[in-house]
Amino acid sequence: MWRRVTIAALIVACVFPLAYLVMLSVAEDWAFPHVLPPRLDPGRWMEVFTGSAGLGTSLLLSAGIALTVALLSTACGFAISRAIARHPRRSTLVLLAHFPFAMSPVILGTCLLYLFIRLQLAGTAIGVVLAQFTFACSYSIILFLGFWNEHTLALEQLVYTLGGSRRQMVTRMLLPVAKPMLLVGFFQTFLYSWFDYGMTLVIGAGKLPTLTLKIFEYVGSANFYLAGACSTLLILPPLAMLITNRRLLLRAGL
Repeated sequence: MWRRVTIAALIVACVFPLAYLVMLSVAEDWAFPHVLPPRLDPGRWMEVFTGSAGLGTSLLLSAGIALTVALLSTACGFAISRAIARHPRRSTLVLLAHFPFAMSPVILGTCLLYLFIRLQLAGTAIGVVLAQFTFACSYSIILFLGFWNEHTLALEQLVYTLGGSRRQMVTRMLLPVAKPMLLVGFFQTFLYSWFDYGMTLVIGAGKLPTLTLKIFEYVGSANFYLAGACSTLLILPPLAMLITNRRLLLRAGL
């Protein structure tokens, strides 16, 4: 019985925040002492995407930046981590890979802002992608370093011993074996870019209306209903990716 109660409590604790945000996004005149909103207006979501809020544009912008950062950092981190793992000065290079995490994103973004201004990348989506790539690629390198162990090296040598080419080694052995790890790296770097606020604010100079910046804008203006809608949009895509990623890992036996 206690196990069932604990499981039910965990389910409620996980579902309640999302349910509250969805209800807040369609509520009208929800104020004390009402426990539940007196009226619901699902048509507000049409205004969210087509009205002055412009959250549809923010959603596409955030998704484009996050997908670009995730793809670039996963691919580059995988290749760079292999080179570092086989390098004679591996410990020094691994230490350098941790350098971006020695300071907060806001401080590092402020330090990089002058360079981005000179390159005319401040306030642009490309500039934000490059700034976030600094952290995401470093994370990918650190994550993928554990993949390049003796077992992986033995598999590579086995392919060459059996007469396989480098292309066959990559496409038929390396990528299938590394697929679960690549999915995890892609998912993690996507989440970092998707929820990033500091780097987007500093390098984007407040000109890119991503979902994270929109949330703070609505909360600051006491527009809690639009803040609830924006928060719902911010949570749903990562939640869908989490469920998909879990199914893929279970299918792979991990």
